[in-house]
Amino acid sequence: MKDAKKIVVEKKILVPFILITSLFAMWGFANDITNPMVAAFRTIMEISNAKAALVQLAFYGGYGTMAIPAALFVKKYSYKKGILLGLGLYAVGALLFYPAAQYEVFGFFLGSLYILTFGLAFLETTANPYILSMGSEETATRRLNLAQSFNPMGSLFGMFVATKFILSALDSEKRDASGELIFGTLSAAEKAVIRTHDLAVIRNPYVILGVVVIIMFVVIAMAKMPERKNADHSVHPWHSAKRLFANVNYREGVIAQMFYVGAQIMCWTFIIHYAENLGIPKATAQNYNIVAMVIFLSSRFISTALMKYVNPKLMLTIFAIGGMATTTGVILIQGMAGLYFLVATSAFMSLMFPTIYGIALKGLGEDSTLGAAGLVMAIVGGALLPFLQGVFIDFGTVGFLPAVNFSFVLPFICFVVIAIYGYRTMKVHSV
Repeated sequence: MKDAKKIVVEKKILVPFILITSLFAMWGFANDITNPMVAAFRTIMEISNAKAALVQLAFYGGYGTMAIPAALFVKKYSYKKGILLGLGLYAVGALLFYPAAQYEVFGFFLGSLYILTFGLAFLETTANPYILSMGSEETATRRLNLAQSFNPMGSLFGMFVATKFILSALDSEKRDASGELIFGTLSAAEKAVIRTHDLAVIRNPYVILGVVVIIMFVVIAMAKMPERKNADHSVHPWHSAKRLFANVNYREGVIAQMFYVGAQIMCWTFIIHYAENLGIPKATAQNYNIVAMVIFLSSRFISTALMKYVNPKLMLTIFAIGGMATTTGVILIQGMAGLYFLVATSAFMSLMFPTIYGIALKGLGEDSTLGAAGLVMAIVGGALLPFLQGVFIDFGTVGFLPAVNFSFVLPFICFVVIAIYGYRTMKVHSV
């Protein structure tokens, strides 16, 4: 019995585990094909950094809107039905990029992303606790870290598609011999032609993604998936909410998760802005994002293996301190060295989301479904903080520092919050 409890994934549920784990890659792809679109839309639509960051407000705002309804739906019905509804919404949002490109309205793209992330909210609210339930509680955090390790694989593919098929194909990114963008010097008619071309370039990968999601919907609909044992399908959200709010470890976990997602999205979205400030074109700058994701992925697998020997709470605290150190370098060191510190930050972010998630949900029992929704709702940090960082960057300079450097004070603060939570889970909370 003791050995069984140490098995991360039992053979009898290996196929369902693989199918659900593949979803982590699918929302990773959506996240990281979308991050570079902030910089792309800024140029194509000729808008400010703050307005371009509304891409992230729409994308991650969908999580905040739909997480609790998703949890209530899953509680009343089943994990499988929640996943199928999530995939359906995901496909609809992706396919709406076709009419958005036809109308060439920035708000239409934002609405499409908002609906797409309704689907992602269902998937994350469902898939994370589903993975935790696929085995013993003793190995739950390791199991979730293993599943989450496939999220950056999807992210890497999303970055690859963004780099090779979107950013490098944008006519608005063409430069003159001195390296300056030509787009801003063109007439309104010439800009209109380029805008139509570039929005179609952005549209196509999302439409293809919608078709792939529909195929995944069919596969999971036909597959036999494990049901929750002794599941209570009655819905009592207010009772669960009261118990969750009274749970200090959970409550602080939601706050830590909100700041973590904010830090992650800020670091990955504004790598391109940081590099552009050094005179590096968007498509080339995106390569630094890819390197950051490779580091993130490698660190995720290494940290998952280390959790067999090192307390996850201690690792969370140490990694948060590491994030504080690298973002300090980003803020204070200008030039390529600062960019390297920014890329290195991904090594310390790698274990944070699933580890905070697993620690915060530990011991919640039937409240875990609504608890998972609260942690997914915390992804709204990725909607609010990048917008605020965009406002900072629009200042131009702050004292002796370029505003893009100074703006990384925000991720630094996020890592401080996570370090405090990691410390408190070890010394204060009894989980």
